[in-house]
Amino acid sequence: MNNESKQELLGYRSHLIQENLTYFKPTKIRSAKTFAEEIRNTLQQPKKSINPKFFYDEDGSKIFDEICSLPEYYPYNVETEILEQIEQKLLPYLSDEFHLIELGSGSSVKTRLLIDILLKSQNHLQYFPIDISEILDQSAKNLCLDYKSLTVTGVVDTFENGLDFIQHYDDKPNLITFLGSSFGNFGQNEGMSFLQKINDMMKSEDLFLIGLDLKKDQKVLHNAYDDSQKITAKFNLNVLKRINDELDADFNLENFEHHTVYNEEKGRIEMYLRSLSEQSVTIQKSDLTITLSKDELIHTENSHKFSISQIESSLRDSNFKKLEMWFDSRNYFALVLAKKI
Repeated sequence: MNNESKQELLGYRSHLIQENLTYFKPTKIRSAKTFAEEIRNTLQQPKKSINPKFFYDEDGSKIFDEICSLPEYYPYNVETEILEQIEQKLLPYLSDEFHLIELGSGSSVKTRLLIDILLKSQNHLQYFPIDISEILDQSAKNLCLDYKSLTVTGVVDTFENGLDFIQHYDDKPNLITFLGSSFGNFGQNEGMSFLQKINDMMKSEDLFLIGLDLKKDQKVLHNAYDDSQKITAKFNLNVLKRINDELDADFNLENFEHHTVYNEEKGRIEMYLRSLSEQSVTIQKSDLTITLSKDELIHTENSHKFSISQIESSLRDSNFKKLEMWFDSRNYFALVLAKKI
């Protein structure tokens, strides 16, 4: 049975974009809640919230690219710095058969650094970006143009479903990457559950490469998440614009402001949208009307920061063996290479 037939049995259909670029999408709508349902659920709670996964529509993704170029936003730059330095340290762990798996479509710059490393040990590489977003990334087409020895096979689904897809794709080993400190968006229990799911789906010879933001001076953190050019504020407010556009809502963006705090007890940056007045908002497609008092907060994101001991215990408790831990020159960030115990 070929790979395409296997994936059809798992509930996917292939979509050929060009010769070396294919996307697999589920043939049936999953049981996950729709955008409208999730917004209805989280905005009618006593403590209102919006899941950060909804940041990344087309406009949100473009604004996030702007954030990554800001001098205050260190995570992008320091993780890239590490990737530029680890080629000779990572290569001994790789063979000429590894696939590259990326959870999230990620940064094309960081993806290219990893592709360059893997192509040092093999003549042809298959790259699998896994992302729930249906935005067909132009960067994937650019990768195919720039790397003649690359095949891109995208999976438009959740990370967990996408990894299940990969597990049944073939018998080759995988380098599974989760970069950009995205793991910090999970709560503690959710994060541990996610690590365990990844571990459960890995083959014995697979490798896992994860980026983790380290604890540091609070001023550095505040500047990174509330920049002087207000690009992060624009990014945060854009989620309300998306709800307006897609769910027929009437949020007035001028009635909200970006608000961040560092929760020292929980070791995380918390992002909110603060209501600047008492107001009422209707979201037609969610069949919902909400009222907000002046200064009421809508929680939009957590970004946890970790100590070395927290990283090591989290990996150990989810049945990973740490192989390497690499740092940038300021010890702001860690890239960890691990495998199943």
